[in-house]
Amino acid sequence: MEREGKVGATFALCAFLFWGLVTPLYFKWASAIPPLEILAHRIVWSLVLVGILLYFWRRYAGLRRSLGQRRTLLVLLAAAIFVSLNWITYIWAISSGQAVEAALGYYINPLVNVMLGFVVLRERLNRAQMIAVAIAAAGVINLTLQLGSVPWLALTLACTFGIYGLIRKTAPLASMEGLFMETVLLTPFALGYIFFLEIGGQGTIGGTGWPGLFMLILSGPVTALPLIWYASGAR
Repeated sequence: MEREGKVGATFALCAFLFWGLVTPLYFKWASAIPPLEILAHRIVWSLVLVGILLYFWRRYAGLRRSLGQRRTLLVLLAAAIFVSLNWITYIWAISSGQAVEAALGYYINPLVNVMLGFVVLRERLNRAQMIAVAIAAAGVINLTLQLGSVPWLALTLACTFGIYGLIRKTAPLASMEGLFMETVLLTPFALGYIFFLEIGGQGTIGGTGWPGLFMLILSGPVTALPLIWYASGAR
């Protein structure tokens, strides 16, 4: 149990470091692309990347079982909806110059995780953990007061991702297989929107060619890698 806890913490740390240091730079670089179009490409290219990883690592068994289980598909669909809401909110925040409030959302997120663990999963905190949560909460309150208003954007990011983490923790599939099924469920809608934009001459690929395509392909690893780490840490 102790070893698993350390491995889980390492996965979670890698995910949050990536989201803090790499993801904002990518979405600032891609800020000229409309948020909804980036979201659609994130889904498609994440599916491609995770599908390749599953193929080379030969992890098919869980996928085959999940296709015949209605409850598992509904759980993964709920996870896909919440993570999509989180993605589109974050992309819009960065592209509209609200990186500080977006960052506040991910400061609040661990507190939401703790609350969900306490209320839903009946987990309990020891004294050191309660002190840590209190310090983190004080920091969040200080940042919120500096904003001078209710941070609705930050709260949306924190709650949608907290609920996503809870669903992924209780889902019967491992992190990579679960992410693959989530993107499978969303890909028909994403592809339909991409084709609609490209046919109408409004798509980034048709407008910019290879540079735009390369930028959008990168959204796959930028999205999938930290999510795999995060889901592994949550489990």
